Amino acid sequence: MISYGLVLALGLIAGAISGVIGTGSSIILLPVLAITFGPKQAVPIMAIAAILGNISRVLVWFREIDWRAVLAYSATGVPAAALGARTLISLPNAVIDLILGGFFLLMIPARRALARREYTLTLGQLALIGLFVGFLTGLVISTGPLSVPAFLAYGLTGGAFIATEAASAFMLYVSKTATFQSLGALPGTVILNGAIVGLSLAAGTFISKVYVKRLSGTDFRRLMDLALLASGSALIWSAARQF
Repeated sequence: MISYGLVLALGLIAGAISGVIGTGSSIILLPVLAITFGPKQAVPIMAIAAILGNISRVLVWFREIDWRAVLAYSATGVPAAALGARTLISLPNAVIDLILGGFFLLMIPARRALARREYTLTLGQLALIGLFVGFLTGLVISTGPLSVPAFLAYGLTGGAFIATEAASAFMLYVSKTATFQSLGALPGTVILNGAIVGLSLAAGTFISKVYVKRLSGTDFRRLMDLALLASGSALIWSAARQF
């Protein structure tokens, strides 16, 4: 019961943080889920929780969703996520964590350089990124920091960014979860635990809405950089532990 209480409390905090900056819930929750339920169950539990968490962000900011961006990103990302989930068990997680962690950290100066040049992504470029991120979403726990620079470069901020990224991520996680189901990796207990964790994420998201409205564009981008720094550092630390 103590472990469940800790998971739910952190889920509420993670939901609030991801509701403000659009990502970060998996990075916060995964270590606790792995300790509480075991690493083999932590991945599908987090996938189900992420579906509910993304639904809550979509509901909160539904009117601001850029559906053209969602469709472009998901059209390639959904089948790629299914392929990535099927490939998951054949690749060394430590190497993936190390590569992604380094990429996240490099995205901080890269995002700022793109912002200075006022470079924006087209729908076609967003679709190409969806293909890449979709495959990685199937492979690893969280690729939220990968989609953050893409949707920001497309020109979205604030509630529009959060809702559009969440709607796109929802499509990818549904694909990933459906693949887990087809592989027999979603027993009833995993579904139940994922739903419980997901509800705590959703509650945190609704709490965070008032803070998002108060953020300036500059503050929002600073939080993006902090999310990338935290995610990249966490993944590199995780990789170091596995070597």
